[in-house]
Amino acid sequence: MKFIDRTKIAVKAGDGGHGKSAFRHEKFIPKGGPSGGDGGKGADIIFVVDTNINTLLDFRYNRKFIGNNGGNGDIKNQFGRNAPDLIIKVPAGTIIKDEDTGEILADLTKEDDTAIICKGGRGGRGNARFSNSANRAPSFAELGEPGSSRKLVLELKVLADVGLVGYPSVGKSSLISSVSAARPQIAEYHFTTLNPILGVVRVGPEENFVMADLPGLIDGAAKGVGLGHDFLRHIERTKILIHVVDASGIEGRDPVEDFHKINNELSLYSDKLPKLPQILAANKIDLPEAQENLVRLRQLAQEKNLPFFEISAATKQGVDDLVKHAYTMLINYQEPEEEPVKMKVYDAAQKQADEIIKVSRDMSGDFVVSGKSIEKLVAMTNFANDEALRRFQYIWRLKQIDAKLRDKGIKEGDLVHIGDMEFEFKD
Repeated sequence: MKFIDRTKIAVKAGDGGHGKSAFRHEKFIPKGGPSGGDGGKGADIIFVVDTNINTLLDFRYNRKFIGNNGGNGDIKNQFGRNAPDLIIKVPAGTIIKDEDTGEILADLTKEDDTAIICKGGRGGRGNARFSNSANRAPSFAELGEPGSSRKLVLELKVLADVGLVGYPSVGKSSLISSVSAARPQIAEYHFTTLNPILGVVRVGPEENFVMADLPGLIDGAAKGVGLGHDFLRHIERTKILIHVVDASGIEGRDPVEDFHKINNELSLYSDKLPKLPQILAANKIDLPEAQENLVRLRQLAQEKNLPFFEISAATKQGVDDLVKHAYTMLINYQEPEEEPVKMKVYDAAQKQADEIIKVSRDMSGDFVVSGKSIEKLVAMTNFANDEALRRFQYIWRLKQIDAKLRDKGIKEGDLVHIGDMEFEFKD
């Protein structure tokens, strides 16, 4: 199965059901009052972690998710049915971003983590809700509120205890295959591993941890060169890094220089990555060419105060000691303190911002009226109903939109756009 770790999808919550305009017509009550019920709420779009899923592959073939609309209101004050929420299952480690703004909407890391990404529209109010002392028999009802929609980017970051980092062909794939049941493709060419590979490493009967063989880094990875960001995003989830270098240098590379270059790429990508605990593992010590570089690598580990292990993934020499030490570090690992995530709170200031109405002009010179409150009013008004139209005109005047349009220089016959509605201005 191909590992998919980034994809784009579109989601739309359900629209609210329409309110009903109706009057009671019962025996002995020839002129009953208004009895139209409210519409039901549209479906929310909710993302939930499912530990039985480990890739985003399903989203490659299903890129659009639309929630059901709420039921319409009915006579005798019957409310429309609320639509069931649309649940979208994702693997643990999924980050959900708004494609247009890049804003992180949710970071789902644990089983049953949940995030409401789009809210369903509320149901329109039936005419019974508009009855008052001034108007005892309103004939209009609201349309359902449209559900919100977004274009999303889903990113999956591998959840592993230990991550293997290093240049291509230093032996990371060979190492994970020698200590776990993972069987990555292994060959004598660069970028054999194009996707993260997870393996469970068993240290004892009840002692194990998850190791990730991550795609090899190259110079410029932090800027997106090569596998770049596709690689680096996965490292952020790991607790400990095993930095694998090719001690033999048989491909003409200097393992000490490689160590510094890899760490430089990590620091360029994120301030957090250089702070992760590291183990330096000098691989391919079974080759004669390795002996000369081992002296320099031991000195490097001493200078950097890093645990140092000389191993051969091919012969398994030193591998057990490396695994046991990594497990000991995991037992003693302490999560770094992070700043609490700032949650968005819909407060009075936000409500006030939603009430702001702006008037602008588009490329064709038409006038555009924008603002959450007025756009919502337009979407929920049944303009085919005279009483509903009069109510809209009353609110329009109350919000002094005519004055705002005149300030912008509107003239008789100019076109005005509000959401999906277009009309000709008449003074």
